[in-house]
Amino acid sequence: MSEARKRLQQTRPPQRAGKRAGLPAGWHWLAALLLLAGLPLAAVAQAVALTDSERAYLQVHPAVPLCVDPDWWPFEVIDPAGRHAGISADLIALVTQRTGVNLQLQPKRNWEESLAASRSGDCLALSFLNSTPEREQWLIFTEPLLVDPNVIITREEHPFVSDIGALQGKSIALPRGTAMAERIARDFPNLRIVPTDSEREALALVSERKADLTLRSLIVVAATIKHEGWFNLKISGQIPGYDNQLRMGVLKSETTLRAILDRGIATLTPLERRQIVDRHVNLTVVTDVVTDYTLAIWLGIVLAAILATSLVWMARLRKLNRQLRSMAETDLLTGLPNRHAIDSSFALDILRAQRYCRPLSVILLDIDFFKSVNDDLGHLMGDKVLVEFARLLRDGLRNVDSVCRWGGEEFLVICHETTLEQAATLAERTLQRVREHGFPCRRPLTASAGVATVMPGDTVVALVQRADDALYDAKHSGRDRVALNLAAQADVR
Repeated sequence: MSEARKRLQQTRPPQRAGKRAGLPAGWHWLAALLLLAGLPLAAVAQAVALTDSERAYLQVHPAVPLCVDPDWWPFEVIDPAGRHAGISADLIALVTQRTGVNLQLQPKRNWEESLAASRSGDCLALSFLNSTPEREQWLIFTEPLLVDPNVIITREEHPFVSDIGALQGKSIALPRGTAMAERIARDFPNLRIVPTDSEREALALVSERKADLTLRSLIVVAATIKHEGWFNLKISGQIPGYDNQLRMGVLKSETTLRAILDRGIATLTPLERRQIVDRHVNLTVVTDVVTDYTLAIWLGIVLAAILATSLVWMARLRKLNRQLRSMAETDLLTGLPNRHAIDSSFALDILRAQRYCRPLSVILLDIDFFKSVNDDLGHLMGDKVLVEFARLLRDGLRNVDSVCRWGGEEFLVICHETTLEQAATLAERTLQRVREHGFPCRRPLTASAGVATVMPGDTVVALVQRADDALYDAKHSGRDRVALNLAAQADVR
């Protein structure tokens, strides 16, 4: 017997006398099949090539403090010898072997203490968790180490749950501090959450009729039902989009560490993941009673139906979400990104420019006397002018620049690695193209531009406001010109 399996068996709950010690053979194969659905094929590699900065990071950080969930079997536990064991430990061991990261376990009494240690900066990394808005306040996340579906668990007499949002007056048992507890509280206020200290306690409350249902990992459910003998429980449904995308989390300051870990995770293959899951969720029957395969067949049919339905539904949902995202982030008239589309990336661009002392400038452009086009020629002609103006901007910019419709007849150009003077030159060249262009309205048009560059302490609002102030100066200085705003504005015409 392998050392890893010996360690894991030390952490397993005792089997109940008179009960079957495991689910029928074949369940672990089905669970692994579901678990691996959709995982990308990664190239097998024993070591990954690191950049100079990544190697330098590992020299500066010879040991990286790691916090884990000490009681989340079979995903991870801290065994009696104080070692990290379980599925997470084995996956992370492959990642560290291939990258050279030395993760140093910082044992905590429970998951909440591990989260608190991470939030305070005592642990640079967390081992195995979902990304949530609350955690994103202080963490950034790697690519998934493992994808594992969550299923709705009820007692066997409970009807199947086709729409969890339609349940009224029901209680759901969920471990404290977990991503699923956070999401259920946000998405399904119709349910009363019963907080627990562990996965096992959540399932026990359902088995003992102290809670109506729980939402748990398929792997955890299979393993726990096996060892506790809770065969009065069943899978009653699944919530689309509620799969566990189990990742490593690192502090926001540790972007290089995240990049190194992602390199290692990219080498994990579906076969390696399946072998590790099978190693820890070995559901072979060990019993002195006659094996009844009815439960395995029934569960297989139910899970296959759930999988087929979920895959079709999720494919349609992804397509709709892509369409919705495109509609939400694209100006339908001009085809340019809208203000919403660039907000988050723009803020990061500013922070990056400030941190690395790199130039970043913006140009805010406005079509002069555009109202007269609408008033004299109609809004349809005004729309045609806006579409042509957007095309003119897009075609005249460099590949590294970004342009969006900021609102009305205003357009914002984000100029990366560009000083104030360089942005002013680009703005002058753009205004010259506007003067020379033949617009559909058959009348000459001009534009004004305000230019500002990133300064210490700038935010999106502050930077664009200074560009807007410069645009205001250009408008009131005669239009068809570029004005700058730094510490003081200066007209470059």
